[in-house]
Amino acid sequence: MNMSAKRLVRGAAGGTFRIPRFVPDLPRQVWVVLAADAASAAGSGLTLPFLLVYLHTVRGLDVRWAGLAVSAVAFAGLLGNPAGGQLADRAGARNALVAGLVVAAVGSAALVGAGSVPAAFVACGLLGLGAAIIWPAQDALLGSLAGPAQRSTVFAVRHATMNFGLAMGAAASGLLADLSSAASFQRLYLLDALSFLLLIPVLMLCRGLGRRPPADDGAADDGPRGFRHAIADKPFRWIWVWLSLAVAAGAAQFHAAFPAYATGEGGLTAGGLGIVYAANCVTVLAVQLPVLKVMAGRRRTHGMALVCLCWAVSWGLTLLADGRLIVFALAMVVFAVGETFLAPTVAPLVNDLAPAHSRGRYNGLHALAYTTGFIVGPAACGLAFAGGAAAAFLGGCVAVLAVAAALTRRVERLLPAGLDLGRPGTARPEEGAA
Repeated sequence: MNMSAKRLVRGAAGGTFRIPRFVPDLPRQVWVVLAADAASAAGSGLTLPFLLVYLHTVRGLDVRWAGLAVSAVAFAGLLGNPAGGQLADRAGARNALVAGLVVAAVGSAALVGAGSVPAAFVACGLLGLGAAIIWPAQDALLGSLAGPAQRSTVFAVRHATMNFGLAMGAAASGLLADLSSAASFQRLYLLDALSFLLLIPVLMLCRGLGRRPPADDGAADDGPRGFRHAIADKPFRWIWVWLSLAVAAGAAQFHAAFPAYATGEGGLTAGGLGIVYAANCVTVLAVQLPVLKVMAGRRRTHGMALVCLCWAVSWGLTLLADGRLIVFALAMVVFAVGETFLAPTVAPLVNDLAPAHSRGRYNGLHALAYTTGFIVGPAACGLAFAGGAAAAFLGGCVAVLAVAAALTRRVERLLPAGLDLGRPGTARPEEGAA
């Protein structure tokens, strides 16, 4: 463990760091979790871009079976997201996070020997299940460590550090991966597994981190009631619908429709695609903290509307690119700006709405909205592109994002103004509002 990590652990009992002015002052325990997240993201960046290539090209599996195995990563979220949320409420967010890290590490290590279809499905399923448990557990942990006044900042910084980790991992993978060598990919997956496991002692050494919240008239021990409460929460329900639509038409197509369209006939080369994705990553890192300042004192629902606007403009630019690298890059820059408005808005709202004893379940369902969008979006994309309707599909995504933008007005009317602005001590809507 390096000296900076040791300082993080020693200071995890409380207080804040003395850090440069451009970096937000956050509790030390928050920085521990964010550092752990960045390290895990670096491990994921080493491997996720190559999963289909590894299973098909390197391990020799039929591309159809390899594609289905990769899809198991997303489908595992349908089970893992709510399970991770419930585990966070029952056992504590830190313990749920550690459980997810262990499962993800086992899945990544299992990919080393995934030379058959059943082995590939098991490994991908475990990797996806672990990641799906990690997400709501980590969000619940961050939500509990930060009060309403800091939650937008915490989740915005988390988005920047996660992207930094992914970028570092992806850059390293380009140097370490060799399509002619199965051993080079096996080393990457072992490093990924190690990146999960190394975080566990760091989290466990932080005393008091993510303790189980005190029971509230038995609600913390009543799993079904916790999920029913979240589903009956009208503002949360509308946020969930908005997020599912935005992810299906926006974030999911960043990985599905955009690369397929951009590299189509007369489009970008693989190198060109790498350049435009790099432009996206650099923009996130450069713009996230300034956008956080822009959003200070403004309604989070307005930020949600800006997410839809940026992503719709991005797909419009993609349709107008006509194979030009500079226009595709501009589209990804605009998309990145939309991402930076998403980070300090939706996750903080979910955690502000959630009672302490159900924070894990709220975050589990929040993560499930992403999982739903990432299943529906690419599936619809595949059908449309196979039918030769690529441009029409992107146009349809613009229309869906317009509908999602209109839904933010509905969410705004349901939220107390103070909660929408992220003000501490604001009364939330009546429990179980329908």
